[in-house]
Amino acid sequence: MSASPYLDRRDAGRRLAALLTPWTGAPPLVLALPRGGVPVAFEIARALHAPLDILLVRKIGAPHNPELGIGAVVEGEPPQRVLNDELVAALDVPDAHVEAEVARQLARIEAQRRQLRGGRPPPAVAGREVILVDDGIATGGTVRAALQALTQAGAARVLLAVPVAPPQTLAQLPLPAQDVVCPLQPYDLQAVGRFYMDFDQTDDAEVTRLLAEAAAAP
Repeated sequence: MSASPYLDRRDAGRRLAALLTPWTGAPPLVLALPRGGVPVAFEIARALHAPLDILLVRKIGAPHNPELGIGAVVEGEPPQRVLNDELVAALDVPDAHVEAEVARQLARIEAQRRQLRGGRPPPAVAGREVILVDDGIATGGTVRAALQALTQAGAARVLLAVPVAPPQTLAQLPLPAQDVVCPLQPYDLQAVGRFYMDFDQTDDAEVTRLLAEAAAAP
């Protein structure tokens, strides 16, 4: 197999879509993790004649080490917080830090919402089948938080569609194996970009353009 089996994110999305069709039942809600997940999800939504939107997730950093995630905030009505209770206890993280960090990340989510979605509220997921999409998974922290939040928000079923992820990471996600669509599962991932010929950064303009194009589709 080539070291770069996907041409770009759109190509990866088309290949995932082929594994998801034909879809039976009502069209699912396709949610992308921005920014890189949006071009992938766009092709899936188009193939399934399904609505496309984004799901905004922000990491909650540990005290004195913001790169160490002790949880995440996921947008919604209301927003969901997902904490790693074991890590919070091990680090003896004060409640005040968690509350301040949650408030800070919610403000950033609101700014992203205005930038990428024009301020529209997040879509309702309660009672719906949802396909969560990203362009690849390394450690899986953001995806894990998103999956938990969607379940907490009452989604009827959640599927995960990603072009590439290590099997040891997928095994730790709160989903049964039959609800994960991931064609490439290398044990030695190293970097998601290795599996794309073109892995240029997806910018805000592309995200808003694809969301608008998807919304305008019949």
